[in-house]
Amino acid sequence: MKFYSNVIVLFLSLCFFNAQAQKKVADVIQKLESKADAYADIAQQIWGLAEMGYLEEQSSALLQKTLESEGFSVKAGVAGIPTAFVAEYGSGSPVIAILGEYDALPGLSQKAVPEKMPAGGAAGHACGHHLFGTASAAAAIAAKDWLIANKGQGTVRFYGCPAEEGGSGKVYMVREGLFDDVDVALHWHPGDENEANAGAALANKSAKFRFHGVSAHAAGAPEKGRSALDGVEAMNVMVNMMREHIPSSARIHYVITSGGKAPNVVPDFAEVYYYARHNERDVVIDIFDRMVKAAEGAALGTGTTVDYEMIGGTHELLPNLTLQQLMYDNLSKVGGVAYTSEETAFADKIAQSMGLERADVKAAASVKPYLTEARPSGSTDVGDVSFAVPTVGMGAATWVPGTPAHSWQAVAAGGTSIGNKGMMVAAKTLTLTAIDLLKDPKLIEKAKAEFEQRRGADFTYTPLLGDRAPALDYRK
Repeated sequence: MKFYSNVIVLFLSLCFFNAQAQKKVADVIQKLESKADAYADIAQQIWGLAEMGYLEEQSSALLQKTLESEGFSVKAGVAGIPTAFVAEYGSGSPVIAILGEYDALPGLSQKAVPEKMPAGGAAGHACGHHLFGTASAAAAIAAKDWLIANKGQGTVRFYGCPAEEGGSGKVYMVREGLFDDVDVALHWHPGDENEANAGAALANKSAKFRFHGVSAHAAGAPEKGRSALDGVEAMNVMVNMMREHIPSSARIHYVITSGGKAPNVVPDFAEVYYYARHNERDVVIDIFDRMVKAAEGAALGTGTTVDYEMIGGTHELLPNLTLQQLMYDNLSKVGGVAYTSEETAFADKIAQSMGLERADVKAAASVKPYLTEARPSGSTDVGDVSFAVPTVGMGAATWVPGTPAHSWQAVAAGGTSIGNKGMMVAAKTLTLTAIDLLKDPKLIEKAKAEFEQRRGADFTYTPLLGDRAPALDYRK
């Protein structure tokens, strides 16, 4: 009888401690929600700054200050990048990394209104990184609060990651070894829906090809000129011909960033900026090498010379279904966002600008069904992190459903309460996931076993951008 009494006492004690632990989690989430207005203010300050890659001085400083005020120790200027930083709280294992971004995109300045109306700046947050960085910082702070409340063991680490948009900031941080002692990395991304499916992304190599010719009067002495622009255009023709002879799932994009100043002057300098993408990095490497040959042939045929500068290079994403299921379960607990009547009216106007009759507000309020596979589209330097440490992500509806990234509509919604609400969905989901990992080392062990199996025993990390220093001036 005494044995059964002891079992009952033990059972009731476990129930009590579990209830207390759950209460502390609820308290942390409630505290996070109580600071929603403060985090919205931080996000909107960064939205207004709209600083481009490697130029995010004020945005980075604001997030550093926010984390320092919450007791995090901050190491700034890491990996040779002035706007990159690592903020840390706690000690020992497990080490949970939360990634944050804060760079804007060039040429997408927009006011927070539902019609196209440039704000007058050089850039805009058309990918929502002002929300990304702020939500991740909020989650790091909330996870820290849980550690304190539970007198827990472990380290919460926020990574301030600049220049995701083409600058490959995280690649340099991985290359520097800044993730070597991390157990799990968490991230998220703004979007037009709430989802936590197994992510996918395209590997990427990008470079600026610079042609050098001889200037001359285009009418008076054309025979003495050698047009650098001809070199660029010849390269473009040859690369466009390549499209027929590369995998159909590959992507090549380019913009001519310099093509001369006046029609009557043969340009002695011209530059074209190229991306090559595919979901397998070896295919990207092959395509890029062929692009280099096209550039060399174009220079030979036009009597010019060419050189190129690697700007970025990222791996594809390595999924981790152990972590993805955990993230999805937590997103399902948090749920989506409900629009007010004013937000619905704003959303309807945004939807109409995209040819829709009205906004699908139900999509913003719901969570998409769980999928274990995804079709890759864009690229992210989170890919390199995912080959260094088990990594998991999610997306939150910070834009009006149906909105594409890198659009003025995304900038507009990101500057309103619609963006702020989606940001808090992400902050809560990341917080719950970080707490689960801090509480349960077996989850981390399972995730690491899957990570090692997927990555392969003979894997060796080689950055696609080589050993170059960070391209700090790529947006200047």
